[in-house]
Amino acid sequence: MATLPRIVRRALTGIGVPIAIAFLVRATLVQAYHIPSGSMEDTLFPGDFVLAEKVSFGPSVPGRIPFISALVPSIRVPGLRTPHPGDLVIFESPEDPEIDLIKRCVAVAGQVVEVRNKQLFVDGQPREEAAGCKYTDHRALAHRDQFGPFTVPPGHFFAMGDNRDNSFDSRFFGPVPIENVRAHPLAVYFSWDGHATASSKVRWGHLGGVR
Repeated sequence: MATLPRIVRRALTGIGVPIAIAFLVRATLVQAYHIPSGSMEDTLFPGDFVLAEKVSFGPSVPGRIPFISALVPSIRVPGLRTPHPGDLVIFESPEDPEIDLIKRCVAVAGQVVEVRNKQLFVDGQPREEAAGCKYTDHRALAHRDQFGPFTVPPGHFFAMGDNRDNSFDSRFFGPVPIENVRAHPLAVYFSWDGHATASSKVRWGHLGGVR
């Protein structure tokens, strides 16, 4: 009969190995994120659960401890590339390192960003909006709707939410350092509308790839 210590060791191995593998995958390859706000409507909605990959932009290992999201000292692994204009990007908030944000990269280092009466211009040319981009407020407000011109500094990118009238983004907190980048969203794998009727709470038509 196995001794108690051996039984304990087997149990710990049986539990610890899968947890270690899951932690390694989460830290280096893919991670799930929950969308809490409407700043990316109509591309992403509150209640969306997004699968994101970390290889393209380079992960921070080990990053955050699962379940409690506490930051630990980490090493930045070089990515395959930096964000390009038009990319969806998950990044650490420049104002609060405990919070991850998801926005769209609209300009990179050296480019000039300007917003004139809500219209986005990059290097003096109107930028084509993403399919999910929207405006909901007819007012033209400073910073939000009248911004720049602003040149994105080296090592940074400029991020904006697709829900342009309801997004706290680089227009307010400034450009995002490249080292703050966490992941590249790939797909919505589940979407829950808490305000819908019982038969419509799952947004089946919204599941799938995002861009």
